[in-house]
Amino acid sequence: RTYSSTETEGQLLNSFVQYFGDSLGRKIKRMPLIEETVLPGDSLLTLPVVIIGNGPSGICLSYLLSGYRPYLSPEAIHPNPILHTKLEEARHLSIVDQDLEYLSEGLEGRSSNPVAVLFDTLLHPDADFGYEYPPVLHWKLEQHNYIPHIVLGKGPPGGAWHSMEGSMLTISFGDWMELPGLSFKEWAASKRRNIKSDRVMPEEIACYYKHYVKVMGLQKNFRDNVYITSVSRLYREKDDDGRSHQNEDISTQHLEMEDGQKSLIKRNWEVRGYQRATDGTHVPFCLFAENVALATGTFDSPGRLQVEGEDFPFVLHSMSDFGAAISKGKLRGKADPVLIVGAGLTAADAVLCACNNNIPVVHVFRRRVTDTSLIFKQLPKKLYPEYHKVYHMMCTQSHTVDSNQHSAYTSFPEHNVLSFKPEMKCVLQSASGLKKILKFSVALVLIGSHPNLFFLKDQGHSIGHHSNQPITCKGNPIEIDPYTYECTKEANLFALGPLVGDNFVRFLKGGALGIARCLAIRQKKKHELIESGDGGGDGVP
Repeated sequence: RTYSSTETEGQLLNSFVQYFGDSLGRKIKRMPLIEETVLPGDSLLTLPVVIIGNGPSGICLSYLLSGYRPYLSPEAIHPNPILHTKLEEARHLSIVDQDLEYLSEGLEGRSSNPVAVLFDTLLHPDADFGYEYPPVLHWKLEQHNYIPHIVLGKGPPGGAWHSMEGSMLTISFGDWMELPGLSFKEWAASKRRNIKSDRVMPEEIACYYKHYVKVMGLQKNFRDNVYITSVSRLYREKDDDGRSHQNEDISTQHLEMEDGQKSLIKRNWEVRGYQRATDGTHVPFCLFAENVALATGTFDSPGRLQVEGEDFPFVLHSMSDFGAAISKGKLRGKADPVLIVGAGLTAADAVLCACNNNIPVVHVFRRRVTDTSLIFKQLPKKLYPEYHKVYHMMCTQSHTVDSNQHSAYTSFPEHNVLSFKPEMKCVLQSASGLKKILKFSVALVLIGSHPNLFFLKDQGHSIGHHSNQPITCKGNPIEIDPYTYECTKEANLFALGPLVGDNFVRFLKGGALGIARCLAIRQKKKHELIESGDGGGDGVP
């Protein structure tokens, strides 16, 4: 569809970049929110940073890029004496301006990314030991450190938290879900929300994230209802004197042609997609960016068994679909049980949901109940009683026990699903090779989810730890520099959160810190080049 109306185009441009100010007014009118057929030109504005994803990862990165800086609080004493000594050495500097590798050296925590462990221990000192020490940081807004950026998301700020099952409690404490500068407990109290326990419902967290963007003044950077269709590199040909028509970023890569002809410069990113208008139409756009940060999370594509019959309409892959089936009464009065596949927390949530609605359950999973890698083994019983109730049933109400004794729930440990049949039957196979056929009312496959990076070249398979394999948060996260979070295989492309293995909100904030420091250093160098007259760029300074 073509959008040639000046009013329509102008409204869309204002929607994206109204916050850049009057000084850029003339250039903003040529902002590259263009029709898909228009080729990029030199006069088009290039943003320093485009963030894809508006969940907690994207929100936290926007907070730091907006100029908020963490400093060691005057009265603070970190319980780790070695770390505290290091912090005292540069008390006058913000954490963003310090050597993150030096600060994080020797720290241990539940993330494999050292900066994530560092930032977590500054915000939640000794949290894993059960202490509730206050953060040792205080925040200042330093507007001269603002780096222009835009955050693109499919829904409202908060990302996938807005679509999670509302009746379940979060695995993490409310305090661990909060973002810098706004206490979750204080926010909940100010809203007169009755938080009955340290763990809260996803809808509370989603509301908190949405409010956070507003109260921190970040909403000017956020655009909702935006769907990305492609993120690709632009190339520019160099002149005979070795200079490009557009000055490249200081971290530009030069690619020499095999035949000795002019080299190409691998430079800015082109981000294409569409914004869904209020009337349901799709308005295409194209943005140009010096840097792209991937903050999409991993909830895009539910994990699949890849077995025969998995596409039948009675085989579901999400808690929301299961909840909808229950609310519509589709399972009321059914004699056959619900078949739940998976041994993670989402599968446990489904078991609890079914039991609470008096729906019989057959629970199938591949692992032994004694497997030490089961998530239940890592959760304290006192804090997570409902999950340990499910784990107890998994252990004690197996199909090997008298089935009449536990008709409401039966577990099938060490079993694989071989196929689903059209007559709503499932073929299982045990570890010993024995096959069994079960009848069910609806099947629910909950074996994790994966990010959908279809908008990248080769769906992002080339940027993982294992090349040419799909990106997964556990088995094949995006390979990054541990201190800058820049992709090791693609310059000026950053990733944070679950994409790099940090599933918990506690730890994804470290990614924002690493990226913010890296970009701040590069912006400073770029300004120095511009002031000396030796360089520059087509981005917003």
